Amino acid sequence: MRTILRWTMRLVLPLLVLLAGPAATVATGMADVDQPWWQGRRGGSFGHAPTPEAHPDAVVQVYGARTRGWRGAFAVHTWLAMKPEGADAYTRYEVIGWRYFRGTSPLAEQQTAQPDGWWFGSAPALLLDLRGGAAEAAIPRIREAVASYAYPDFYRTWPGPNSNTFTAHVGRSVPELGLDLPPTAIGKDFRLVPVDLSPSGGGLQFSILGALGVLVSPEEGLEVNVLGLSLGIDPLEPALRLPGLGLVWPGRE
Repeated sequence: MRTILRWTMRLVLPLLVLLAGPAATVATGMADVDQPWWQGRRGGSFGHAPTPEAHPDAVVQVYGARTRGWRGAFAVHTWLAMKPEGADAYTRYEVIGWRYFRGTSPLAEQQTAQPDGWWFGSAPALLLDLRGGAAEAAIPRIREAVASYAYPDFYRTWPGPNSNTFTAHVGRSVPELGLDLPPTAIGKDFRLVPVDLSPSGGGLQFSILGALGVLVSPEEGLEVNVLGLSLGIDPLEPALRLPGLGLVWPGRE
């Protein structure tokens, strides 16, 4: 009996640690698990993306926002937007599950002047902001990465390929972006190849279909993935990488 209890605790305690972050997001209201996704607000602008008229230079940005329902306790949805120099609109790229379930390609491309709006009631966080010459140089490579995405006609919420799998693919393909996706971007580690570049393109990771793995990178730090829930530390920030909570900077106001 003691042996059974001991092994039960060894299994249960790590699971409780992994679920503590998602539980905290619900308890603090960070994740709204009650509102149906179709009732959430969409569109508008949070002021993260400069208007094409006011900022003619090239811009590349990546956003993340909490998903809706119970999944919002665990994960964010990510997308990217880019605007070449002199363009009058942004091109927004993202993978959307409901498009796949309605029989169309989940990979969406949209021309918009406001790529930084609400995502079904969730406010977007700016994950990357590249401007000027560096953004202009990256845009052709981003287009190539979008065209080379391996799953334009398939979507799976967990462990992937999903919206975060797509954004991570762009990050790997264009490492000069230095894209650091948060641990809440579940699906970013989905790969058929077990050993590959980390999503930032600046490190290495071992991953079994995004459900179990580890990565080491100057951008992401050290991160361990168990069932898609990632736990780690970034000593250069310094920051903690926590399931549900995302990136947490202890001691920073």
